[in-house]
Amino acid sequence: MGTAYVIGTFDTKGAELAWVAELMAADGADVRRVDVSTSGAASPGPDVTAAEVAACHPGGADAVFTGDRGSAVGAMAQALRAFLAGRDDVGGVLGLGGSGGTALVTPAMRDLPVGVPKLMVSTVASGDTAPYVGASDVAMLHAFTDVAGLNRISRRVLGNAAHMLAAAATAPPPETGADLPAVGLTMFGVTTPLVTAVRERLGDGVDALVFHATGSGGPSMEKLVDSGLVDSVLDLTTTEVADLLVGGVMACGPDRLDAIARAAVPWVGSCGALDMVNFGARATVPERFADRVLYEHNANVTLMRTTVDENREIGAWLAAKLNALTGPWRFLLPLGGVSALDTPGAAFHDPEADAALFAAIESGVGSPGNVRRVAHHVNDPEFADAVLSAWQEVRR
Repeated sequence: MGTAYVIGTFDTKGAELAWVAELMAADGADVRRVDVSTSGAASPGPDVTAAEVAACHPGGADAVFTGDRGSAVGAMAQALRAFLAGRDDVGGVLGLGGSGGTALVTPAMRDLPVGVPKLMVSTVASGDTAPYVGASDVAMLHAFTDVAGLNRISRRVLGNAAHMLAAAATAPPPETGADLPAVGLTMFGVTTPLVTAVRERLGDGVDALVFHATGSGGPSMEKLVDSGLVDSVLDLTTTEVADLLVGGVMACGPDRLDAIARAAVPWVGSCGALDMVNFGARATVPERFADRVLYEHNANVTLMRTTVDENREIGAWLAAKLNALTGPWRFLLPLGGVSALDTPGAAFHDPEADAALFAAIESGVGSPGNVRRVAHHVNDPEFADAVLSAWQEVRR
């Protein structure tokens, strides 16, 4: 059992931090309280003082205690990352904070390995949490009331958080399937038949890790690749690239596929769901797209069909990334359509747009033998067969 670190600004939230630490200790957790206050004044209560954390900054404590709150918070966040990175006993992390505290603590949480329990109780957890969670397994719990004193509500919320983290930190490690080779797969609702069929073909001899391509799925998978925890990748749903280039809400970052290049893992990719860009409810679609082909997936998700010109841009972007890959790879082009909505009579059926995408990839790749046309729809069983065959080739 590792140590459960309780982290926050003890100069403003000392009572709350001490209370959750006491509850966690009563649950059997080995607790260490860490102060990340930026005022420069000593605070009562922590096991690790703010000065000790600040000393981990590359520029020393003086780089943290600047007197300017904005720069001090950013510098203390950097110091905390270095502090936790230097520990080999981290069994879990519980953070408490408002917007500043959340921005301070979560970068260090994101650096921790996947599977290490990380829970941030935050006043901003009910909004867009992507900047705080990123490509990690940080859990966020809405504080409901401000983290500003103990009351009938905060005691319930903070108590829940304390028991959650203590239970996770003290539980025995689960069976991980670490004795099997790990295969990363990317999937969207409109490519589910493909990924389901591929998983069946892979059988029980691998540990299949499926990532939902909602903006964080691809980056999360690549974080595991960078960590050496994925042996090969079936990147069959690259739809996040369309959102990145066109302006959707489920975009990956511009560094998508860079981890694949760095790690040189065997990789098979395809065009799954590159026919669509994601937005929220219909009313949230930007006005500039008012005349486009839109499909209301549900009340909170509206899809927009990519055009010929957009697909040329997407194809060129992918080709540049493919040219940078250093390991064995294949890229499959499903000539019959790239998603469940891209079939004859369906909302996004557009052979001209698909052809532009395929041509841009083929013309931009420097090793054309690695790009293969498959005369089937992405969700056809024959396409799943082609994926498995390509995967077996790159793993030799």
